[in-house]
Amino acid sequence: MFFEDFDSVQLKNQLSGNRFRVIYRLSGEEAEARNKATDICTEQTVEFPVRFLPSGAIREQIVGCIERFEQQNETNWLATISYADEIAAGEWTQFLNVVFGNISIKQGIQVVGIQPSQRIIEQLPGSRFGVDGIRKLVKIPMRPLLFTALKPMGLSARNLAKLAEQFAEGGIDIIKDDHGLSDQCFAPFEERVLRCAAAVHEVNARTKRNTIYVPNITSPIELFFERAVRAKELGAGGFMVTPGLVGWDALRRLAQMQLGLPIIAHPAFIGSYAINSQGISCRVLFGTLMRLAGADATIFPNYGGRFPLSQEDCREIVIASREKLGTLPAIFPCPAGGMELKNIRDMVQNYGNDMLVLIGSGLFSYSDNLIDNCRTFLEEIEHSCLPTN
Repeated sequence: MFFEDFDSVQLKNQLSGNRFRVIYRLSGEEAEARNKATDICTEQTVEFPVRFLPSGAIREQIVGCIERFEQQNETNWLATISYADEIAAGEWTQFLNVVFGNISIKQGIQVVGIQPSQRIIEQLPGSRFGVDGIRKLVKIPMRPLLFTALKPMGLSARNLAKLAEQFAEGGIDIIKDDHGLSDQCFAPFEERVLRCAAAVHEVNARTKRNTIYVPNITSPIELFFERAVRAKELGAGGFMVTPGLVGWDALRRLAQMQLGLPIIAHPAFIGSYAINSQGISCRVLFGTLMRLAGADATIFPNYGGRFPLSQEDCREIVIASREKLGTLPAIFPCPAGGMELKNIRDMVQNYGNDMLVLIGSGLFSYSDNLIDNCRTFLEEIEHSCLPTN
């Protein structure tokens, strides 16, 4: 007997019976796919041969359970596997580990859906502001919000602030740092945030609008939370974070700190998870996980731009940003990546009014007057806005 002191009854009493579910797309013939599903049940939990496990609660509740197995198409199968809430330990890192830990190193497996239990949702901070909270900040109740980025890299903090001033003057709702701006010598973090926030506040005071400036606080972890606090002190209206670089748990912790500012998540560094037939689907990666981790808006590469996502991928991300997820608010989807004014009507028709329309360098291509270009952006948004009941 390998586990003479194991008390299955005691373990069973520690388990609530509540479970969360993950849907995996598995490639191959049916027998191969079923074997993959069975492998996931142990690989993601006990990582131990079932034949050596003691009978009782470990086999019955700790090991993952295949609740549904069905064919999706000629080469793919969908397996819904449930896990005991307790093995996530109330920790975001362990939750992710269960969802896609060791199996991320195996082939032909893709996470296409996550169904967290209410207990899991209560244990994670999740989105704090969401659509309604951001709309209250900018005081825009209905139409899509205008969103742009400060670029190109290499401009001084003073020059970036001049751009921020013109964007705000032209009516942009949210102005963010380009995701490549950090603490470079040509535009140091503190000077950049101070100047850009001041420029936007000055325009707001004059125009009575409520444009917000969102600096990029992505940085080494020993600086990350310090930068968040300092950015707020300097007048930032939100934070932009790249969870693929700082880590998903850093995003979770920032949301939990409740600094009173919304968080916009950037997709850099994690695209390889979602642009092939395995990994994590676009819907889960840019939608569900961002919401659970605490983002209030999620930037993703829109179809028709310079990145390879399909129209279906993008629609799925938007659905995941809005669908019921416990008590978490819906968040803003932010289609981006080479978008121009000509793309606006199509985006509004496909995604509706509750989105941030991110146009960056495209705003420079219509005339030599950036303020007028921003006003044209606003006019196009207003003309494209869908009526509400």
